[in-house]
Amino acid sequence: MEKLTYPLLYFQLTPETVLGILVGSNYQIVDKDLKNVKSTLATYLKKTYKKYDDFPYTPFEEFRLKTFEIKVRPIMRSNNKSFPSSQTIKVPVEAIYGATDEGNFCCHLPLLGEQFYYYDSKLLPSLVQNFGSNILNKKTPEQIYKMMTGIRPQLDEVSLKVNYSRDYNYDNGWQMNNTYQELKALAEQYPLSKSERKNMAAFPDVAWEMEEYVGQVIDKIVSTRSNVLVVGKHGTGKSAVLRAAMRKIGSKSNSLDFTFWRLMAQRITARAKYLGEWQQQVEKLLTQLEYANGILWVVDVIQLLQTGGEGAEDSVAAFMTSFLQEGKLQLVGEVTPAQLESMRRMLPGFVENFQLVVLDELPEFKVQKILEEFSTYSQKNLKITLDQKAVELTYRLLLRYYPYESFPGKGVKFLSQCVSKALQEERTIIDKSHVIDNFVQQTGMPELFLKDDVLLNREELQTHFSHQIIGQQHAIDALCNVVKIFKAGLNNPQKPISTMIFAGPTGVGKTASTKALAEYFFGKGQKKSPLVRIDMSEFQHPSQLARFIGAGGEVGKLVQEIRERPFSVLLLDEIEKADPSVFDALLSVLDEGILVDNYGRVTNFRNTIIIMTSNLGASNRSSIGFGGVDGQNYEAAIAKFFRPEFVNRIDQIVLFEPLSQQNIEQITTLELHALQKREGILKLGLQLEFTPALVQHLTTVGFDARYGARPLQRALENEIVAPLAKWLLLHSKVTNQLLQLDIVAGLLVVNKL
Repeated sequence: MEKLTYPLLYFQLTPETVLGILVGSNYQIVDKDLKNVKSTLATYLKKTYKKYDDFPYTPFEEFRLKTFEIKVRPIMRSNNKSFPSSQTIKVPVEAIYGATDEGNFCCHLPLLGEQFYYYDSKLLPSLVQNFGSNILNKKTPEQIYKMMTGIRPQLDEVSLKVNYSRDYNYDNGWQMNNTYQELKALAEQYPLSKSERKNMAAFPDVAWEMEEYVGQVIDKIVSTRSNVLVVGKHGTGKSAVLRAAMRKIGSKSNSLDFTFWRLMAQRITARAKYLGEWQQQVEKLLTQLEYANGILWVVDVIQLLQTGGEGAEDSVAAFMTSFLQEGKLQLVGEVTPAQLESMRRMLPGFVENFQLVVLDELPEFKVQKILEEFSTYSQKNLKITLDQKAVELTYRLLLRYYPYESFPGKGVKFLSQCVSKALQEERTIIDKSHVIDNFVQQTGMPELFLKDDVLLNREELQTHFSHQIIGQQHAIDALCNVVKIFKAGLNNPQKPISTMIFAGPTGVGKTASTKALAEYFFGKGQKKSPLVRIDMSEFQHPSQLARFIGAGGEVGKLVQEIRERPFSVLLLDEIEKADPSVFDALLSVLDEGILVDNYGRVTNFRNTIIIMTSNLGASNRSSIGFGGVDGQNYEAAIAKFFRPEFVNRIDQIVLFEPLSQQNIEQITTLELHALQKREGILKLGLQLEFTPALVQHLTTVGFDARYGARPLQRALENEIVAPLAKWLLLHSKVTNQLLQLDIVAGLLVVNKL
């Protein structure tokens, strides 16, 4: 037995009168108290279920009640004339909302007679405002007044126990227990019914300009009862074509009687507890599919080869192959070309059972038509106007900065995000500035790179890096050149933005330079740090390669980081400490900007800057500490250590000089200024002043001829931060004051000024 829980909205009309409304149905009742209302409704539901084997549909797994204030301007209408109010008022509207068993969300506005579905919980306030205002604007001021002054409802619930495993008897005497139990447990029927799709607040799930491909899929599914794979690059519209075909076939269900069932491969083995159980589940699934005249839609087909056993030969796909060959299973899905080749290599017998519908990338004029269709849909259904120049800018930006994804998918996806944000902010127009803002948030890149009319100021560029990178003019020039080439659009779009090796002794600013570049390039909008730092000393053994790039179903550290932050600076720290197998794995990354695993999954590095730091050659220098750097010594050491094909894929080797006494003083000053930005100092409103003696003391203590400026942070914490913290604890009432920090006899002295 399964328990269904319905939301009950009730009004306490008088001390002895309660009105109850079963949300999502036409059932209403008035009784003397809430207990009687619930009892009467529960009894009625049980009788209806017992007599007619039917009950009202409820999508909720859980639900809540919230009152929203909808902004409207009441309109008085008379003799075909409208007289809108000059003021905006707020009308309280109750919404019952929550998650559904389909993985999305549902919201009822019972007092407005409205219901809609949505996929992002953050969109609820803007969607309630949108649907609510559309309905309230049609009501008279008197009706709105009644809503504002009426009794506010409360929420309760009514339960009904149903048995999805009831016995069904047919005229031929056949009886089947637990009808479709395994099928419903593993898969969901698609497409949704009309009642479920009514008022669904989602972006259009249509295949604009792809009717030819939709027709091909329908013909192969219906006419020849073939297994079908839709093949195309990411963003070409595979999912849209497949779903459109299934919906069209479903609309002819009276004559064709097909049903489609959506399946995630991982769900097959997730429920298995002992050896051989998932095979039994698959057999039951296929039997029930046959009774339902069902076609299995596998969302991620390649997962079938990764699920079930240690290799493809022991996988769910291998188990299903014989059923496909015998015609006992009809399966549809989608794959990329790389995934298809991987499947052919790993399990050719499985792939041979499919007919392919190959989607080519659409020409530009068709992409523009699709974006226009989306713009029209947004204006008509969501009341959001997309400026034509904003759409054109979207196309140009995505064409340049997302070359690894295809249109129209990346265009519709990006504009959908813009529309969602506009709904949240209650805007009705999306112009070029909103597109730029959204792009900055996604990539972290400054407007300098996104706007052609913003010119690069070379002096400001030099100043930016000079303030953060001390004593390394050669490195500053190299980083400035990366920015200039990218701004001019002359970087190779089929490779990472730049690949460099930072060579030099330890503690001279290689990591600090990488951080400065990451902040400049990608630090404007991303929530996460745009610097991906991986310590290559963690991968010194060949067996650790899988942990670096991944193997089988496991995702490696490198792949995981770049998938989460495709716009970033990748720092491979102390690259020479990694096993040589790691260098071989990086060849395709450095050369083509992509990494493809055994299952055809592509990780893209074309929007990253790859920097490798190395100390190779440092131990062979004639002098350690202050003095010049022997560039030939470093380059010779790098060329000797790495294979030529690896070195040839590096754009530039940047040499870092040993630091001078003056450089150390500058770095010390930077670190002291950074101390003033720490949370404890800002919270107390303190300003810090440092004496020359303190700066000189830190310069002396924090520099080591062998380790450069690396000990400076430790000296700062031990000599300044720790004593300052003790002083502040003893003087807890010191706020909004200027403090002078000095060193006397090697100890910190704090003076109030």
